Order: sequence, then C-alpha cells, then structure tokens
Amino acid sequence: MAYQFRFQKLLELKENEKDQSLSEYQQSVSEFENVAEKLYENMSKKELLEQNKEKKLKSGMSVQEMRHYQQFVSNLENTIYHYQKLVIMKRNQMNQKQEILTEKNIEVKKFEKMREKQFKMFALEDKAAEMKEMDDISIKQFMIQGH
Repeated sequence: MAYQFRFQKLLELKENEKDQSLSEYQQSVSEFENVAEKLYENMSKKELLEQNKEKKLKSGMSVQEMRHYQQFVSNLENTIYHYQKLVIMKRNQMNQKQEILTEKNIEVKKFEKMREKQFKMFALEDKAAEMKEMDDISIKQFMIQGH
C-alpha cells in the first residue's frame, strides 16, 4: 500500500502561495533598491553641486550664477524629499511582504511537519501489519508441518 498524504493538495496550495509571496517580496526588494539608489544619486549630485558652489564662491561667482545654483539646489532638495518619502513607503511595503512571506513559510512548515508525522505513523502501521502477516504465515507453516 502506497503512502498518500491526506492534505497533499492543501500543501501544494500553500506552497504555491508561498512561492507567490516570495516573488512579491523579491519584487518589493527590487523596487526599494531602485528608489534608494535614486535617492543616493540625487544626494550625491547635491553634494557635488555644493562643493562646486563653494569652489566658485572662492574664485568669484556672479549673482546670476549664484541664483542658478540656488534654484538647482532647491529643485534637488525637492527631488530628494520626494525620494525619501518613496524610500520609506517602499521599505514599509517590503517589510509587509516579508511578514506575509514568513507567515506562508510557517504554514508550509506546519503541513510538512504533519506529513512527516503522518508518514511515520503509516510506516509504523505498515510494519505492524507486516509483522502480523509474518506471524500468520509462521502459524500456518507450523500447522501444516503437523503439530
């Protein structure tokens, strides 16, 4: 008699849900990394712009050029603020996806543990049935031999 896990279809469903959650989590990690990278790039641009402005101030800079730098820095600060909010939002989404993935992993592990216990019980029952059958055969052979 072959072993068949009672909840095999449910286990497969839970594994599919876990795989879907893993895919969503990986996508959220990728989105977070992309947004964080853009934030870093904009912060680096601002830093370089500030350094260039300092150099130009020492060597002399026109008022028009100073306004231009200030306008550019202001735009960069708005962009940085936007990306900071996006990074926070994407991090929260990523953390939520991670929690869901963890829950799905736990559910799958529970079913795998159930399958393992059920298989052990099946093996014990199969072994007991085999031993009973061997006993029956031994008794029949004993009876046939004329005792």
